[in-house]
Amino acid sequence: MNLVVECELEIRLVLSPEHGLPVHARLTYRPGDPYAVHIAFGAGPGAPVTWTFARELLVEGVFRPCGEGDVRVWPAKVQGRDVVCVALSSPDGDALLEAPAAAVSGWLERTLRVVPAGAESQVLGVDAALEDLLRQEHGGGVCLTDPSPSDEAGDAEV
Repeated sequence: MNLVVECELEIRLVLSPEHGLPVHARLTYRPGDPYAVHIAFGAGPGAPVTWTFARELLVEGVFRPCGEGDVRVWPAKVQGRDVVCVALSSPDGDALLEAPAAAVSGWLERTLRVVPAGAESQVLGVDAALEDLLRQEHGGGVCLTDPSPSDEAGDAEV
C-alpha cells in the first residue's frame, strides 16, 4: 500500500508561557509502517527535524495525557484555542510543541480510515505469516512437537 496520509500545519514551539515561535510542520502516516506517525518540522536552516512515535500515543493524547520518556502528549486549551501539546525530549534538548487540535484530530481520523486501530498487524501480514508458519509441518524447519524421546514413554524392550 503506497498511500501516504499527510497534513501540513503551523505549530507553535513554546519558548516560555508568554513566548512561542510559529513552525511549519508536516504530519505523515504510511500504512506500510502502520504503528508509527512522523512529524517533521523546520528547526532553522537545513533539513527538517523528524520525530517518529506510536500513532496510538497521538490518538490517546488528543483526549488525555499520555506517554512517558521521550514523547508525551496531552490536550490543552491555550488562549482560548484547543491544542494538542507534544513534549519531545532527547540528548540534544527538549521541545514543547502546540498543534491545533482540530487539524491533528482530522488528520488522525484520516489515518484511522486507512488502517483502523487494531488492524495494524493485518496490514503488515503478521497474523497471516504466523498462521503459515504454524501450519507448516516438520519439513519447514518448525517443530511443533518435542522430537526427543520422552522419559514417560517407558523403557520398552526390543
